[in-house]
Amino acid sequence: MITNTIPILEYDSTSPEVIAPNHDAADLKLPEKCLFAFLGDVVHTYAKEKQAEVVKELITVSHKVKVYVLHQEGEDICLVQSLIGAPAATQILDTLVTSGCRKVIAVGSCGVLAKLPENAFLVPTRALRAEGTSYHYLPPSRFIELDEEPVAVIERCFERHGLPFVPCTTWSTDGFFRETKDMVKYRQEEGCSVVEMECAALAACCRKRGAKFGQFLFTADSLANVHEYDMRGFGYDSHEKALLLGLDILKEYAV
Repeated sequence: MITNTIPILEYDSTSPEVIAPNHDAADLKLPEKCLFAFLGDVVHTYAKEKQAEVVKELITVSHKVKVYVLHQEGEDICLVQSLIGAPAATQILDTLVTSGCRKVIAVGSCGVLAKLPENAFLVPTRALRAEGTSYHYLPPSRFIELDEEPVAVIERCFERHGLPFVPCTTWSTDGFFRETKDMVKYRQEEGCSVVEMECAALAACCRKRGAKFGQFLFTADSLANVHEYDMRGFGYDSHEKALLLGLDILKEYAV
């Protein structure tokens, strides 16, 4: 047990959890590959069209999260539309990883801190740990480096499709309404070009549990000019394309 005057920096690396992540899914056996999506209804529509099997509903106090398995081209892929925010998303992912998912690709939107157009694709190579959840999975550090193998698979898939992308450092934060003007400038200065809520925590969860994790993002709103916030279209036009890309990436990810 690491002790500290700041509670979030106290990390227990040895004692077992009181509640296991698969406590209510002990019999759930999932495929090795998983697309962990923040894409809304397009996930459920696609799953229905492809006759995906609902193998589990993860029940929280406020939501039921469907765990789909796609049976396509001789291979099974787990597909889940996640809740947003690091604590909720990581709770779901921890259950999936503990139930068998070992190669996880996440996809979702991000706000931009640099002058980037809407619906552009980015591939995070590291995430700044400004959320809280990752500190319960790994010892304290400023950044977490994403796993090289899935990042390389994502980049190769984009290159094969002839789609431009930008490697980036992302700022993962819980405080959506506390992205202050001075803090945005500070994050820009230390090299963060985008902001989202989950990447650092999801990466930490997978590393703790022995899974590989990669993520790609598409640009939504813009905080590049802190005096003139631009909501734009929140990247909605990229949802379907991002879903199909994520599945294509997993198909290329060697078993």
